[in-house]
Amino acid sequence: MPDKARQVLLLPDSSLQGSWKCHVGDDNNPARMVKLTKILREYLGEGAPTGDDFMNAIGSLCGNNPTTHWIDIVGVLDRRVPHSWHQDTGKCRTNKKSKEADRFTVMLGFPAEDHYNGVGVFSHSVKLTRERWASNGDGNDEAPHPDNEPIVYSGTVEDKYIVRPRFSKGREIMLYRDVDVIHSAPDVAYRSSVMRFM
Repeated sequence: MPDKARQVLLLPDSSLQGSWKCHVGDDNNPARMVKLTKILREYLGEGAPTGDDFMNAIGSLCGNNPTTHWIDIVGVLDRRVPHSWHQDTGKCRTNKKSKEADRFTVMLGFPAEDHYNGVGVFSHSVKLTRERWASNGDGNDEAPHPDNEPIVYSGTVEDKYIVRPRFSKGREIMLYRDVDVIHSAPDVAYRSSVMRFM
């Protein structure tokens, strides 16, 4: 990797992304998350899952036919930012058997300090009164909305409708369907990172 690219990726507000899907136990696909395995074992002991198993376990919470997209988000820290309300994709795959839309976005939070109990780790959200799906392009002149491109909403939201999820021990993971909410970075981010699995 060129040094300039490496320096940009190492900036405090930079994000990394890729696929959370790891092929476990296959000689043709060696372990990917070697450093994560080392950290998990260092803090949790030899019985800790491998990094690959950990990523697959969190990713499995995404449900039916996930995209396997993963991003590590830090964002702007230590100052208030205006909300930018959006959906990540406005899509949710439908389970062929149940006919239910059951694909979830999973957020795994890492606060800025140990034993934290408060807001600012997870995105703030607004529960929509009905599902809001991105255009699939059928039945009208509108082109299909591209996969993995956010749908940005203009305007403001009254404070009484904003949900500010609290992070604490036992509340390190948040799940939602992208068609049910709009969300935005927290008023003030107080996190080391939040990992989004889709």
